[in-house]
Amino acid sequence: MTQKLKLPPHVKETELKGLYKQMWLIRFFEEKVDEFFAKGMIHGTTHLSVGQEASAVGSIAVLNEQDKITSTHRGHGHCIAKGATVNGMMAELFGRTTGYCKGKGGSMHIADVDKGNLGANGIVGGGFAIAAGAALTSQMKGAGYVVLCFFGDGASNEGSFHEAINLASIWKLPVVFICENNQYGMSGPVREMINIEDIAARAASYGIPGKVVDGNDVFEVMNGVSEAVDRARNGEGPSIVEAKTYRSKGHSKSDAKKYRTREEEKEWLLRDPIKLMAKVLIEEEIFTQQEAEEIKADAKKEVEESVEFAKNSPEPTLDALMEDIYA
Repeated sequence: MTQKLKLPPHVKETELKGLYKQMWLIRFFEEKVDEFFAKGMIHGTTHLSVGQEASAVGSIAVLNEQDKITSTHRGHGHCIAKGATVNGMMAELFGRTTGYCKGKGGSMHIADVDKGNLGANGIVGGGFAIAAGAALTSQMKGAGYVVLCFFGDGASNEGSFHEAINLASIWKLPVVFICENNQYGMSGPVREMINIEDIAARAASYGIPGKVVDGNDVFEVMNGVSEAVDRARNGEGPSIVEAKTYRSKGHSKSDAKKYRTREEEKEWLLRDPIKLMAKVLIEEEIFTQQEAEEIKADAKKEVEESVEFAKNSPEPTLDALMEDIYA
């Protein structure tokens, strides 16, 4: 194993093919969702993470089964990486009873508590306090689990960012705050919204470690997050890990991306995280080019089957719509 393929102790070589498939599952799922929104087959709105697959897969790969995550409004990748089935996710977006939230949550509110996914969140910065609370529960009960809190660059300017990280640092809570810096908060370039080079530099204000990783390099993400997870699990408190990446699609389904250039997009596409991972795994003889194509095809087939599952699943009855909600 070369330096390029340096793996943290939590990730085995035998798992890499499965992680590569996860990357494609996320990509194909989101491309299909994008298609269905454009055709009016799915309603509401959605926020896609195409191009950001490595930050989700690499971060969650170093967790164990009991560890938890909190997600964001751009959370499909987090859900899949934490073990959600594309059947349940697609059904949720179609508003069917077989969805994770029985069709009532939609794209921004998928949760799978059994797998440790405490939920996506339609509120920017809404996951900070939930993650800190879950980490406090782990600490007080001696449960031993770590919480990953995903957030975007825009959320780092929310008050909840300061409140949660400040409290987590004082109490040394077992939580890792992962910033997926995709360069834009809606249409605002991060360079115009923050007067520092790295969001991770804010960690110094709380007396905790802050680390920047290449968010398009799944192996660099794994190793950076693994160090932070180990620290949290050993009772040493929280860290901030900033994964610098890029969303290929717009902020949401209605975003024409007029605020950025096509040249910039092409430059980032050259560093597509799935292609970068495949290149390393082929060079390291983890799989051949043919095997890589077979894994890709298998992921695409699984997503296509999820569409049929969702279409054939029942819609909720009027009575069912009134269940599991707060009045």
